Amino acid sequence: MALDLSIFKDYDVRGTYPNQINAEMARAIAYAVVRTLHPKTVCICRDMRFSGEELRDGLTEIFLSQGIDVYDAGLVGTEMQYFIAGTRDYDLVFQISASHNPPQYNGIKLVKKGPIAVTSDSGLYDVRDAIAKGPLPDAKTRGTRTEIDVTTEWKKKVLSLVNVTDFSPLSVVVDAGNGMAGKLVPAVFSGLPFTLTTMFMDLDGHFPNHIPNPLIPENNAFLISKLKELHADVGITFDGDADRMFLIDDKGRLVPGTITTALLARYFLSIHPGELILYNAICGRVVPELVKKLGGNSKRVRVGHSYIKTYMRETGAVFAGEHSGHYYYRDFFNAESGVLTALLMLALLSHEKRKLSELVDELDTYPASGEINFVVSDIPLVVDKIKIAHLDADSIDELDGVSVWYKTYWFNIRPSKTEPLLRLNVEADTKEILDIKTNELVSTIEQLGGKRK
Repeated sequence: MALDLSIFKDYDVRGTYPNQINAEMARAIAYAVVRTLHPKTVCICRDMRFSGEELRDGLTEIFLSQGIDVYDAGLVGTEMQYFIAGTRDYDLVFQISASHNPPQYNGIKLVKKGPIAVTSDSGLYDVRDAIAKGPLPDAKTRGTRTEIDVTTEWKKKVLSLVNVTDFSPLSVVVDAGNGMAGKLVPAVFSGLPFTLTTMFMDLDGHFPNHIPNPLIPENNAFLISKLKELHADVGITFDGDADRMFLIDDKGRLVPGTITTALLARYFLSIHPGELILYNAICGRVVPELVKKLGGNSKRVRVGHSYIKTYMRETGAVFAGEHSGHYYYRDFFNAESGVLTALLMLALLSHEKRKLSELVDELDTYPASGEINFVVSDIPLVVDKIKIAHLDADSIDELDGVSVWYKTYWFNIRPSKTEPLLRLNVEADTKEILDIKTNELVSTIEQLGGKRK
């Protein structure tokens, strides 16, 4: 059976098991990695998905046959992949995960030492193209396999980046969604002065309670109900591999990623005055406005973890935030850490001595549409037509897709890097303007053949 190479995306490999991604594909990828990236040592990590062991074994089998030493880190969150790549001398670190996708999906994310992501423009498509060359003869000397556990070292690193003595005894509810946060949160939160209530902490790649995607409202229903029942201060939820973290405020509302970015920017500027904060192209205006008000510097950058890690290395930015729930830290290898983000937000709440809902309401002043997705047959054509229709705008930029700026509203339209979708985000001065302009844009995209997903 021919291998389906469409599973190679811009940032990772991702497809459905077993028809697209399986042991055969893992073995083919391993041979192609040997041909193109020439590692001498690799580390293999995985999350709790039920197909993870099969993919691990497929990769391991080929690497060992090629004389490559394999270090098996076992069950870890993606932030621990970054920790390993930042602290160990392995040539490549693999994370077997499909993040927030449903159970039938799995994937492979690959980073070099640093961590530096291997993406479509830095080697991943070379791996894809080399699959056609097939297997390699076995090396004369077989590689070795070693199991490692970095949990203690990773925990020490994360806790070193917050002042744990400043924490107040907040009431916190955590929903791990049967994802890797079920392992990471207990490891770090034990001994901290919170009243901690946990939900769905068992690692289970079948996701029996809900898919670990907090951006779908129904997935937060259990957490919101428990938070209200306990009158807790804050709810915290994670995606499947725990690199993204989302907050639920004391009123039961999901805190937008833009607002979390603004709050964290304020936190970092309070301890690193005047430093540079990065925010992605679909974050709201409150972020640069707040950073400027606080005497910091900000820079708007492209969406996507590989771009942001590169920008951080190049600029020395102390922190970067994405509206999607990815938050990056200079002191954590310019990478994401969902658990560190949770701790920093709890430190901020402890310091502010105010309800999270009050902090959110103070900053959440620009009504926004949230991300609206469309299935479109010709994405570049639609993006171009939208741009042409708005040439009267105050400004237009193509940093990431097309962003169009008017005095009372702005919007961004761009192709997804991870799915075959067109994404629209709109922000306005008032709810009335937001509704009018969002409806206009949605109608235009639908007239151009787009179907709202």
